Amino acid sequence: MASLAGLLQLRGHRVTGSDASAYPPMSDQLAALGIALTQPYDAKNLQPHPDLVIVGNAISRGNVELEYILNHGLSFRSMADLLHEEFLQGHETLAVAGTHGKTTTTSMLAWIYEVASRTRPELAPSFLIGGIAENFGSSYALRQTKPFLIEADEYDTAFFDKGPKFLHYFPNAIILTHVEFDHADIYADLNAVKTAFRRLVNLVPQNGRIIAFDGSENVTDCLTSAFTPVERYGFASDSYWRLTDLNHANGITSWKLLRQGKLFAELVLPIAGEHNALNASAAAALAAGQGIDAASITDALATFRSVKRRLEVRAEIAGITIIDDFAHHPTAIRETLRALSSSYPGHRLWAVLEPRSNTLRRNVFEQELVEALRLADRVVLAQVFRSAAIPEAERLQPENVIAGLKALGCPAELHEEADSIISAITPQLELGDVVAILSNGGFGGIYEKLPRAIEARTSVVPVAQTS
Repeated sequence: MASLAGLLQLRGHRVTGSDASAYPPMSDQLAALGIALTQPYDAKNLQPHPDLVIVGNAISRGNVELEYILNHGLSFRSMADLLHEEFLQGHETLAVAGTHGKTTTTSMLAWIYEVASRTRPELAPSFLIGGIAENFGSSYALRQTKPFLIEADEYDTAFFDKGPKFLHYFPNAIILTHVEFDHADIYADLNAVKTAFRRLVNLVPQNGRIIAFDGSENVTDCLTSAFTPVERYGFASDSYWRLTDLNHANGITSWKLLRQGKLFAELVLPIAGEHNALNASAAAALAAGQGIDAASITDALATFRSVKRRLEVRAEIAGITIIDDFAHHPTAIRETLRALSSSYPGHRLWAVLEPRSNTLRRNVFEQELVEALRLADRVVLAQVFRSAAIPEAERLQPENVIAGLKALGCPAELHEEADSIISAITPQLELGDVVAILSNGGFGGIYEKLPRAIEARTSVVPVAQTS
């Protein structure tokens, strides 16, 4: 929604907005743009009446502003519907979909196009991403050229449109990263998730292109309805795009990317993690299919600067490194911890998790969460975010996760919220420790508070007593 606000402002509209509790980095981006953000929701925010209200998918009946809109007959639309009509029509829409890796892969694809546009200006991309791409310092861009790159979200569209947002985008080509059960608040099971992705695949035209991960049976199942050429990417020997000679060293990942068995490029990415090499390969494959040369792709990936809140180093204080990651699903948590283990070998790795996403707040992945978190040397859990909103029978029981970790020999502790976590772990942190803070929200300001607590601890100097 913050990205859409920026796009609309570029079109010359006066944009305001409201939220329950906004947090960085998007709240900072809005402030820098001069877009007024009011908190919390209040009917007064809609006075004087705006010409149009965009209703986000987090808004449901009972919200005071939504009730005012309906009672007074104000014009409203969904984000996805407006995006298609105002920005995507007439463009070459390239969409990145999947339950993991969308934001990073879209950012990589946008940067590849940006680098390629230095010699081919017609490739300068418009884009909309669900995070701030550090190469651009923004989550959106609007150009007069044809390419429009969009992160295609499978979450529902609005209270009046319960289908996935990506069904509004009608892309010319797509990347399909992973398909797993997620968003347990809106999808009944894995089959429901796969049905949504099958419908997306069915929208891609015959003269388009689908770049799809080769390591997932779920992805394979979703391709059965494709009328479009499909190029698989991954580690399989018979894949159209194959990664070989993958190497991790000092936070840098390198590998060879083969195209139909022949060397396409030797790629270097200044970010750790097998999952990021896969994301980069998917972006490279789609860009190459759209006519971008290997040299531009190689240069772009070598200078890619990641995305805010994706393995982002937030502070380095007294030899302690604090990492922020948006991990919102056990698979994402596992890959994040694997990447950090390879980037910081020999260091003690802490995982500090807030179960905040609508999937993590439920007990559907309790055992998978244990298996993911055990990759850390120390684990700290907060209580489930707004737990009362989840029926008790469906709610994650953090105590069970803690018990499961301890049974595997992994030290783990449970605390109520961010402040109690900070109080508990600050005295335990040692030189060389790496602390991965995992949440898809603000987590009680822990990203700012923990560095301050460590700094305060290290600044205490004993004073000699005098008689």
